[in-house]
Amino acid sequence: MKRFKKAMTFIIMLAVMLGAMPAASALTVQAGEDQEEDQNPEVRAASPSDIAVRAAESKNTISFKYSETKKIELIVENKGTETLDVTITPRVSEKIREWPFEIENKDYTQEIKGMEGNTEQKIEYTFTARENVSSKYYKLIFAYTVTDTSNNQVVPEGECGIYVKTIAKPEEKPQNPSDQNTQNPPADDTQEPIGDISDAGGIINGDVSSGSGGGDGSSVTATPRVIVTGFTTSPAVVKAGTNFSLTIHLKNTSKKTAVSNMLFELSAPTEGMDANTASPAFLPASGSNSIYLEGIKANGTADISIELNAKADLVQKPYSVDVSMKYEDSEGGQYDSASAVSIPVKQDARFEFSEFEISPASISIGDEANIMCELHNLGRVKLYNVKAKFEGDGISTEEQFIGNVESGATANIDAMLTGETVTAGPVSMKMTMSYEDEDGAVKTEEKEFQLEVMEMMEPVDMGEMMIEEPETSFPYIPVIAVVVVIAAAIAGIVIYKKKKKQKLQKEEEGLADEFDRLTEDEHRES
Repeated sequence: MKRFKKAMTFIIMLAVMLGAMPAASALTVQAGEDQEEDQNPEVRAASPSDIAVRAAESKNTISFKYSETKKIELIVENKGTETLDVTITPRVSEKIREWPFEIENKDYTQEIKGMEGNTEQKIEYTFTARENVSSKYYKLIFAYTVTDTSNNQVVPEGECGIYVKTIAKPEEKPQNPSDQNTQNPPADDTQEPIGDISDAGGIINGDVSSGSGGGDGSSVTATPRVIVTGFTTSPAVVKAGTNFSLTIHLKNTSKKTAVSNMLFELSAPTEGMDANTASPAFLPASGSNSIYLEGIKANGTADISIELNAKADLVQKPYSVDVSMKYEDSEGGQYDSASAVSIPVKQDARFEFSEFEISPASISIGDEANIMCELHNLGRVKLYNVKAKFEGDGISTEEQFIGNVESGATANIDAMLTGETVTAGPVSMKMTMSYEDEDGAVKTEEKEFQLEVMEMMEPVDMGEMMIEEPETSFPYIPVIAVVVVIAAAIAGIVIYKKKKKQKLQKEEEGLADEFDRLTEDEHRES
C-alpha cells in the first residue's frame, strides 16, 4: 500500500513539471528576443554609393595649352538621405608625366561640410599647365572620402577620373627666305580630337628632320612635310580581343614639292604587368607593321590602311599608335617624320546574377515578400549607377539603387515586394537591372522570377485567441493520457507483486500444515 502511494505521488509531481515547462520556455525565448533586439539596434549608415562626383564640363575633353590657366569644375551629389561631410583631394605629383600642372598650392584639399541628402554642390579647381608639357592626354584622379555626421562613420575612399589634353609649346625655327610662300604647319601641328577622347581619340604630328642629299636650302625646292590629318577605324568602336581596320589620312603640306618612296612603320605601346606575357596593345592581324606608299603629289592627300588586333586584356582607355615616316623629295632628299594617333579601346561589360532567394514564395494582398540575389561584375569595366527595378502583375513596382560596382566586385540586391492584386497561381515577374558605362550610356539587363499573390486572409479576433490560448498552448489531453498509462502500469506492477507475495505466504502455510500432519501421524504410530 505504501509503494502505491509513493508511485502516485511521483506521477502527480511529473505532471506538474510538464505543465510548467512551456511557460518557462516562452519566457526564455522572449528574453532572448529582447536581448537580441537590444544588441542589434538598426542604424542607417552612409554607403559609398550615396556620393557621386563628376565633371561639370561637357563630354568634350578639356584642353590646356602650355602655361595656360583654366578652371576645372566638379559636381558633388549626395544621392542618399543622410547629412554627410565630403573631402576631395586631387592626386598631385611633382612628376610631369603624372601631373601636367604647376604645383602652386600647399594643399588642394576641399571640404563640403553638412551636405544634406538629395542635393548637389559645385566645387572648382584652378590649374596652370606647365611650360614644358608635352602634347598628350592625362587622366586626373580626384579622391574623396565621406563622413556620416549622424555617427561619425567614415566611408571608404572613392575616386573620380577626368581626362584633359595638354598642348606643347611650339619650337621656334628660323624662317627660310627661299620658302616664304610655302605654307608648312608649325612644329606642334596638333589635330584636335573629334569629340571626346573616349569616342574618337586624337592626333599628334611631330617635326620633320632632313637626311642626306636633296635640297640644301638654297634650292627652290621647299621642305616637304607629311602630316596625319585624321583616321578612321572599321568597326567604328574598337573592342578588346577583336580585329579592326585602321585607315590613316595623310597630306603633303608642301605646295611645290612632291614626295615619293614613302615607308611607314606603325608601333603600339607594350601592355601587361608580367614581363613574360607583355606585348604591344595592337599587333598586325597578318603580315608586317610596315606600309609602303609610292608617293603623294604637292599639296596632295593619300590614305594608308592596316588590319590590327587589339589585345583581349586591354583596359578600357585610349591607346597611342606611333606612325614613323621616311620619304624623299623630287631631288632625292631624305626626310624623317613622326606622328601618333590615339585609338580608344572598349571592353564589353560582363556580369551575371545568382539565383533569386524569395521568402515567402506566396503572399497575400498587402503582405511583403523579400527577394535577394547577387550581382557579380566579371568584366574589366566598372558599372556606374546600377539600379534594380522589380515589376509584374500583382505587385507594386519597387526600385533599388545599388551604386557603382567595380570590376571583379559583387553587389547585393535586396528588396521587399508588396502584393497588390491576386494572381492565378505563381506568375512570372521580372527584375530590370540598369547601369551606365564610362560614356554615360544607359544599358539594361532583365531576369525573371515567379511569385504568387493570394486573397487577403480573414482577420482573427485577438480576444478569442487570448481566451483559447491556455487551452491550446499546452497539450493537456496527451499528457494526461500518458500519465494515466504510466499510473496504470505502476499500479499493475504493485498489484502483481502483492498477489505474488500472498501466494508465497499461502504456499508456506500449506507446507507448515503438511509438516504438522506428518508429525502427528508418526506420533500415533509409535
